[in-house]
Amino acid sequence: MADKIERIGIITSGGDCGGLNAIIKGAALAGAHHGIRSFVIPHGYAGLYNLVDYAELVELTPERLTHVEATIAGSDAGHSRVKLTKIEDADKYGRIQRGLEKFGIDALVISGGDDTGSVILDLAEHGIRCVHAPKTMDLDLQTYSVGADSTISRIATYARDLKTTGQTHNRTIVMEVFGRYAGHTAFRGGIAAEADAILIPEIAVDFDLVYEHMKKRYFDRIRRSDVHAGTYLIVVAEGLRDASGAGIYDESAGIDAFGHKRLAGAGDYVRNELKTRLAADPEIKQTMKEVGMFIGGLYEIPEIRTITPGHLVRCGQTSAFDVNFGIEAGAAAVELLVRGLDSMTIVDVHGGVIRYMKTSDAIMQRHVDLDLVSFHERLGVCFGREPQAISLRFEETRPPVQRHL
Repeated sequence: MADKIERIGIITSGGDCGGLNAIIKGAALAGAHHGIRSFVIPHGYAGLYNLVDYAELVELTPERLTHVEATIAGSDAGHSRVKLTKIEDADKYGRIQRGLEKFGIDALVISGGDDTGSVILDLAEHGIRCVHAPKTMDLDLQTYSVGADSTISRIATYARDLKTTGQTHNRTIVMEVFGRYAGHTAFRGGIAAEADAILIPEIAVDFDLVYEHMKKRYFDRIRRSDVHAGTYLIVVAEGLRDASGAGIYDESAGIDAFGHKRLAGAGDYVRNELKTRLAADPEIKQTMKEVGMFIGGLYEIPEIRTITPGHLVRCGQTSAFDVNFGIEAGAAAVELLVRGLDSMTIVDVHGGVIRYMKTSDAIMQRHVDLDLVSFHERLGVCFGREPQAISLRFEETRPPVQRHL
């Protein structure tokens, strides 16, 4: 039987997104159910390291908890991109222990992605009890992660909205989104926006194929339109690879606190590749003349614009799905701690069953299912490769069916 828990600290770490306040609220409410007092440890792992110097912590009393709005993205606990192993202090874990002892914190509920999870494992090795509530809008953990649905919904909304300006100006729109080395947000957001092409890190892109797909679909739309108007939408993940398999980076952007290159420039790279092909294609000028768009020296090829919504896709409102999952994951994390199940990651609450897995397993990166890509290639979406055949299988299933994205 695990030692009795009287106080827990709640930490949110890494990048912000929807659902984090729901996790905070769920954890505090479950704590109250068990007579456990909950405290915010601010500023992510930076706050945990500096805890020993704090004069006080905010307790999530019933009154304070009313001001934590589960439907608002971001985190009332605050974040920092700090990896404890990179702190040059031989006594850093002792310092953290002293900070926890100062405030009587018995265990931690920590919400974050794979980097956050790796630190949870470090803390566990030094005797600090933690449970992981999965958070990453990138959706690249082995579990569902709070924030993904909110982000994908916003990507889809912005991408759909951009079609109006694309249609008005007969532009190709290239929208670059977050995701690092897994393309879930671009894939799911692009499908929801009915994008014409979706370029993801899992597939090395053949730009000749993308160009031919764009050229045909774009001009077919213009020819069919009674006012000769059309657009073409590409959603691209920041971790895009070219046909050689090489990643696309803005080397001037540097690296983050976890040692990752800051991915940037994929959208501009796609635009330049397509613009170069438009300018070199002898058929384009004639086609522009046929549809009444050509002006010598001024408007000889269609315009391509790159849009990078950046942090707009991780802010604002939390989706209803993420509020539900966040509250349940936060509460379930406390239930695991009460039962002595440390160093675990919440999978979901399924009826009366709390499902979890080892954090070491949960943080293994998950990529887009290429069979599902092939399924959408059958429906006409371009992924920068020759469409791949898929052998469909059919199986009857019975309820309950696990929810997922």
